[in-house]
Amino acid sequence: MRVVVLDDYQDLATTYVDWGDLQQESITEHICDEAALAEALQGAEVVVAMRERTAFPASLFDRLPALRLLVTTGNRNAVIDLDAAAAHGVTVCGTMGIVTSTSELTWALIHAVGRHVAADDATMRSGGWQTRLGTGLAGQRLGLIGLGNIGGLVAKVGLAFGMDVVAWSQNLTEERAAKVGVPIVSKDELLTTSDVISLHLQLSDRTRHLIGGTELASMKASAILVNTSRGPLIDQTALVAALRDDVIAGAGLDVYEVEPLPVADPLRALRNTVLTPHTGYVVSQCYDIFYTEVVEDIVAWRAGTPLRLLTPR
Repeated sequence: MRVVVLDDYQDLATTYVDWGDLQQESITEHICDEAALAEALQGAEVVVAMRERTAFPASLFDRLPALRLLVTTGNRNAVIDLDAAAAHGVTVCGTMGIVTSTSELTWALIHAVGRHVAADDATMRSGGWQTRLGTGLAGQRLGLIGLGNIGGLVAKVGLAFGMDVVAWSQNLTEERAAKVGVPIVSKDELLTTSDVISLHLQLSDRTRHLIGGTELASMKASAILVNTSRGPLIDQTALVAALRDDVIAGAGLDVYEVEPLPVADPLRALRNTVLTPHTGYVVSQCYDIFYTEVVEDIVAWRAGTPLRLLTPR
């Protein structure tokens, strides 16, 4: 049985689990062209998708007649067409994971942008000393767009730092906000009054480009924008323009409209950004869960008792 693991950037699939008699192989580079991807996967009965790095639309299932099982890390994957999978007789399974690591990276980015960590590190290594003025967090307003599992964890840390934490999303309830201990404000109030704005939403047609040129222009000139959720929540072209023109003070980004981020992307050249390569979940504890449960899924499916099924809504 040929098993192909996609987007195993660091070639770690065999580090965390024994694949036994499965003929596992990893593709360590992202393949964005569908025809090239289909060619690389020919003959594979099982494919493992790492989170939402590679899309599986109906057209790709058409090209993969041997595919019988698709396993995704995580318990949902918005870029897999589950209806098409079912129509082609492909079983789709997921895994569990952890969310704490993404909330931790959110705070790493907030600190890195607000206190110029990367720039100061470069200054020190070149022989320099103090050249920049940072911004403290106590007493500042933290605006959370989304207050789910990750947003709730970020809120608790903000409160511990003595920040004025507020939240908004289209589906946020008073009950949820009260449970976390932060008030709900309007979207406009959050954008215009927050010193740090952090996004914690799922990507959908309704949330795509939720933050565009108009929203960026309404923010404080001193505001920091952080995104560890999904890149297309922000209009990246508008964000680049806002950062170039100092419409906002800076941005900490872990996610992008196109991933991996192209080498020539203008975000890479901006002085007021801190960029990480979608590593919110890339920690050893999460990978241990991912790969252990991937193999469990394959073994269970082969025995006729699939686990953690993902089915069309």
